[in-house]
Amino acid sequence: MEKLTIVSVDGHAQMPPEAWPKFLDKRYHDHLPALNEENRSYTTISGHFLSRLHNSSLFDIYDLDHALRDGGGYGVWDRKLRIQEMDREGIAGEFIHCGDPRAAGLFYQSSNWTHTMDVAQAGVKAYNRWLLDEFGPESDRLFLIANIGSAPWRDMGELLAELDWAADNGFKATSIPGYVAYPGQPALFDKYWDPFWARCEERDITLWMHAGQGEGQGELGAIFSRVGAQIADVEGEDVGPTVDKLVKEFFKGKIFSSIKPRRAMWQMMMGGVFDRFPNLRLMLSEIYGDWLGPTFKFLDEQFEANRDGIVAKLKPSEYYKLHCMNGLSFIRRCEVDLRHDLGVERLAFGRDYPHGEGTWPNTIPWLRDALGGIPKEEALGIMGGNAIRFLKLDQARLDAIAQRIGPSTDAIFGEHPPLPDNLIAHFDNRAQYLGEPEREKRIPEMDRAMQEDLWRSKVYA
Repeated sequence: MEKLTIVSVDGHAQMPPEAWPKFLDKRYHDHLPALNEENRSYTTISGHFLSRLHNSSLFDIYDLDHALRDGGGYGVWDRKLRIQEMDREGIAGEFIHCGDPRAAGLFYQSSNWTHTMDVAQAGVKAYNRWLLDEFGPESDRLFLIANIGSAPWRDMGELLAELDWAADNGFKATSIPGYVAYPGQPALFDKYWDPFWARCEERDITLWMHAGQGEGQGELGAIFSRVGAQIADVEGEDVGPTVDKLVKEFFKGKIFSSIKPRRAMWQMMMGGVFDRFPNLRLMLSEIYGDWLGPTFKFLDEQFEANRDGIVAKLKPSEYYKLHCMNGLSFIRRCEVDLRHDLGVERLAFGRDYPHGEGTWPNTIPWLRDALGGIPKEEALGIMGGNAIRFLKLDQARLDAIAQRIGPSTDAIFGEHPPLPDNLIAHFDNRAQYLGEPEREKRIPEMDRAMQEDLWRSKVYA
């Protein structure tokens, strides 16, 4: 029976608190008691957030295999559980990005409280070494993304040393500078970053841009703290409406549909980064895909209007087609409808394991509903083929894994009754599955950012 090779370009890992002392430089251990207190606050708030998306009262609708009920989400920091859940869902390979609501980050995340830059940098280095220790032994299936972009590197030498360490230890990708923003960091069009781009190109490391790009260290932590205080005020009452406010802030422009990742992308494009380093690859992840057509129409217009002062040689849409791919985490129907905006061959799939908004624990029925009705070759590309090609993965090895654990072709493309309405409703509650596309709604916001970048990069000079 033919099996499908599915590759997820969006999975998550988080370092468990009990591992913090082992991997964090001992010089910073005196900061751990405060972080443990922060973790108690963070997990209380994020637990409410997660329970609104993975509603336990609806387990009989979406958790029929008891994956969630039996603790399958703890594969976020447990390799054995993660492989178990990949096998159950037929996932041959998965890229692993940092961050999860089950524990606070080690000082550096935007969802942390505010910490000094040296402590945040130590946390990033500790996370990278834990990730290698825990998930590195499954390198055939688990592809590691170094968390370099979350640190405020004091100089380029430190940054390049960490990148070389990651490449030497088999990491496939790295988050880009400014994933977590710190005061004083140059914009990505600044040639300050050229040694970093050059080393990524030399070491064949993919650049990874994920939801949250550009949020300041501690910025989202302030939101969590504010919502936590509101929850405390209604203790003993229904906290649902308060938590729903947090959900709305995440989905309505703050994270998944924020323009900040797009801005980082266009800074690289219009700053000529891909001209100077023509072998770079940029993967976009968990930032939706319905914005591609209108956004690149806007960017191309800006390029044409200002091309005499812009160092880039090509239109932004041309750079996208040559250097970029978008991983559609928890893929939505409107994104499938718009799959040809910049080329269906530039789209991949991410299940966002084990986040509440992701396709786990329903990946196969989710993919069947989203992709089962489009041309088979297009669907196969989105589910794995495009990412394997773009990210230079071992096709034969992943196909062999898929023959053992992958779903049958019939699981996606066969005759099946429609998914129950209540399951579709749950997909929509979790991930705006039935949401309307963005269209041109964010153009004014992007234009304000673009005009600032045009001025900062002195393209009018």
